[in-house]
Amino acid sequence: MPKVTFIDRDGTRIEVDAPVGLSLLELAHRNNIDIEGACEGSLACSTCHVIVDDDDFDRLEEPTEDEEDMLDLAFGLTKTSRLGCQIIVTEELDGLTVSLPAETRNMMAD
Repeated sequence: MPKVTFIDRDGTRIEVDAPVGLSLLELAHRNNIDIEGACEGSLACSTCHVIVDDDDFDRLEEPTEDEEDMLDLAFGLTKTSRLGCQIIVTEELDGLTVSLPAETRNMMAD
């Protein structure tokens, strides 16, 4: 089974088993990792923003235009920022590392 490492806001590395077909948002929620996902993965917010490790970024599918539009709203956007709800675990993503941003911006609550 693939493994994914989440780096928490305090720098703690959390490696989890990652069943193929789950999104990183679903994977985080199953493992009590603090990613909000206010829109429950419907691509209507940026609260599941993650920062993909530079070495892993090129292994991901290109983001859709809708994802890029939502990322424009994310706090602390980087060149390797993605939405966790849009990254689906595959065997090829074994060893993926993502960091949680320092903050998130929930436009639904603002």
